[in-house]
Amino acid sequence: MGHASVTAYICISCRGKDGDLERPGRLLFDAVATRLQGRTDCGVTVTPVECLSVCKRPCTVALAAAGKWTYVVGDLHHQDHVDDVIATAERYGTAEYGIIPWRERPQSVRKGVVSRIPPLGFRPQGL
Repeated sequence: MGHASVTAYICISCRGKDGDLERPGRLLFDAVATRLQGRTDCGVTVTPVECLSVCKRPCTVALAAAGKWTYVVGDLHHQDHVDDVIATAERYGTAEYGIIPWRERPQSVRKGVVSRIPPLGFRPQGL
């Protein structure tokens, strides 16, 4: 399977667990966007969003692509998990239906999955 165009939506509105004045999601977005700047080999677009409604688990990222399950991942850190976000987005883009085997996910993503949402038009087999 080829590399799908992936969007990493990063929540920029949460204040963080310690009520930080600087928004940790904005810092994560800036760090990921900077790291991806100029890269044309990965097919990942990073987009800031005002709220993913996972306020108790900032920073939060949602990975989405046409025909794939959407993953929502929380508890990410703007300094520690930039490479994890990018690696996961790239692997997500190549995974059938966007489902990355658990053992192939970075530790932060294994621990941080909040939800997995089926793609529009999903029909379970056999039902």
